[in-house]
Amino acid sequence: MTTDSDAAAIAALTQRMVAGWAYGEADTIAGLFVEDGTLILPGVFCNGKEEVCSYFADAFEGRYKDTQVVGKPISIRVLGPDVAILLSHGGVLEKGETEVSESSAIRASWLVVRHDGEWRLAAYQNSPRHDASATRGSAADRAA
Repeated sequence: MTTDSDAAAIAALTQRMVAGWAYGEADTIAGLFVEDGTLILPGVFCNGKEEVCSYFADAFEGRYKDTQVVGKPISIRVLGPDVAILLSHGGVLEKGETEVSESSAIRASWLVVRHDGEWRLAAYQNSPRHDASATRGSAADRAA
């Protein structure tokens, strides 16, 4: 059974990711995943904690050096007593930025499972944010 404290622990995964990123701790981020967890980002596929850790270690020395990340839960859907989907929005803050730019904004899905009494990521996927309702509105405005 999923309780309010479970929901809080699931939602807290976003802040644990933010904290790991803030300190450039690839092992902290990889520690959010189960052993065979999957990370999917645009152009990136990592299968297992070791690959996730390796990816972030390289990224924090390269592309994501001196960046921060933000993320907030949008919703949590419980699929069973030990499985849930967390949806979030956020993005990467480049050095000196205080708000996520439109080009860096993402939406993410976090498939979480209870493993050894703790909520962990079985799969994480994000993609650039695209607001379909805004696009539909813009197309309707152009057609009018």
